[in-house]
Amino acid sequence: MSIIKSAILNIPVPVKSIQKEIEILQSGHWKPHLNRHDYEGGWNVLSFRSPGGDLNTLAESLNNKPFADTPLLEHCPAVRSLLNSLQCEKLSARLLNLQAGAVIKEHTDKELYFEKGEVRLHFPVITNPFVEFYLDNERLLMQEGECWYINANLPHRLANKGNSNRIHLVVDCKVNDWLREVFNQACTAKTELRDNELLLRDKHTLLQTINELRRQPGSAAAELANELEKQLQQAENGL
Repeated sequence: MSIIKSAILNIPVPVKSIQKEIEILQSGHWKPHLNRHDYEGGWNVLSFRSPGGDLNTLAESLNNKPFADTPLLEHCPAVRSLLNSLQCEKLSARLLNLQAGAVIKEHTDKELYFEKGEVRLHFPVITNPFVEFYLDNERLLMQEGECWYINANLPHRLANKGNSNRIHLVVDCKVNDWLREVFNQACTAKTELRDNELLLRDKHTLLQTINELRRQPGSAAAELANELEKQLQQAENGL
């Protein structure tokens, strides 16, 4: 199997319930991301699993402490249910909130990819059409309620050019047989469907995004709507 850059995994996500849980979380639980040299603007973290189960923002083991649930997970049953559905060893689990106007500079997370035995899963919980996520210079359009794997060992960058927060549940996991089968199914499905077919399969979501952009003022919204419309037309003409 060639190295996987990204994949949409077939993992059900109770996104509406998680959104409601986020609404009631106290603002004091959020902490600034530690890697301040990697971003500009607001990038905050809320931990559900961490080294030792403390309310820190770490995604890596600290002083050989095992990863454990933090007290906040007890207040978020939908998040806990989603984590329990992942039939593999979970390491860190965090909400990452990239606030409006914030930018994460291009960087890599070394050795964090499927073929090395550890994966980072992104569950978009709250997002907007103006979020620009680039992996190895390829833009990924992540929608609420999806589960995305990204090869974090590749260069990636992110900018929230919208007027609202972008919040992802980000979970690091150890690869096991169950996760290998989930990836195998995702890669098989992608192989069976050409890129144009994949785009058309999500045509309804794409049209909703275009319509939403058309309703917003400003040239940036119009340009993005034109770009998405062009991609959709090319896909339709290519089939």
